[in-house]
Amino acid sequence: MEYSYVIIDPDAVSNLQLSTFLEEYGDFSCAGLAKTPDDGLNQVLKFSPDLVFINLDQKSQALFQIVMEMHQYLMNIPLVIGISKTKKHAYEAIKNGFFDYWLLPFNELDIRKSLLKLRKRMPKEKEAQTICLKSYNDFQYINTADILYLQADNNTTEFFMKDGTVTNAFKTLKTFEKQLPKNFIRIHQSYIVNTDYVSRINFGKNICALKEGEKNLPFSKSYKDKMDQLKKSLSKKSISSLN
Repeated sequence: MEYSYVIIDPDAVSNLQLSTFLEEYGDFSCAGLAKTPDDGLNQVLKFSPDLVFINLDQKSQALFQIVMEMHQYLMNIPLVIGISKTKKHAYEAIKNGFFDYWLLPFNELDIRKSLLKLRKRMPKEKEAQTICLKSYNDFQYINTADILYLQADNNTTEFFMKDGTVTNAFKTLKTFEKQLPKNFIRIHQSYIVNTDYVSRINFGKNICALKEGEKNLPFSKSYKDKMDQLKKSLSKKSISSLN
């Protein structure tokens, strides 16, 4: 299971360094990058990450305001790590409940200790492997690993399975979007796909192909951010031939 994070940092150099450090750990996934406080807050509210990194060297008060607004709008508050060239903002960071405070330039040992402490504080539990579909007094349990994709059909949802069968559920697609493990993502108003089965993403035609069957699923422009994240995630696990 991966920890998602957002970086709020106008400095492209420290931004890149931090992303590179986190990539080495394998279980950290970038949900968003922002250069301004407003864009940073938008990224945090949009993606609800596990972790937020904030460079406090510019517009510090506006950045501390972001942390306050997280508590106002989010159910699950991400851990926040402050970044700065000095200790100037350390006391205020402590008062605002920051998880840690890193000095620039980055110290690899400090980062390693902090991330290990984070894993200990927020252990990623194995997500549920079955989902229950209820119809009156009938309860059907299906393995999420066997689901290729879900398709909306008015106020019902069709589950397309690896073995070719189709199972119907009398609930909306949005209901299952909240219940499924993180490897399932919404790519269209009518589709949720199991990303473990995605074999190809065509951004020219706005479709993704699946490893099983011959079905190509469309994705809409409103979900392009999620497709970009999926492309990055799949690329990390692949041997790339790109130059």
